[in-house]
Amino acid sequence: MARVCQITGKKTITGNHVSHSNIKTRRKFYPNLQYKRFWLEEENRWIRLRVTPKGMKTINKLGLTEALRRAGNTGLVD
Repeated sequence: MARVCQITGKKTITGNHVSHSNIKTRRKFYPNLQYKRFWLEEENRWIRLRVTPKGMKTINKLGLTEALRRAGNTGLVD
């Protein structure tokens, strides 16, 4: 499964691990993804999303329906 936030679209990025002797090797930075259940009032059911803390803040600010609508426009939610 891809490590992508279903609300914000944050995903894995790459960079360098730099040692004390300044040797650089490639590494990955993973987003802080959490599985979280949200109550979807319109359908009267729980939905389970894989979101980052910023995605949770977005849902708290906009509301679940609006956040899903915006994420659906960008193709992040299936």
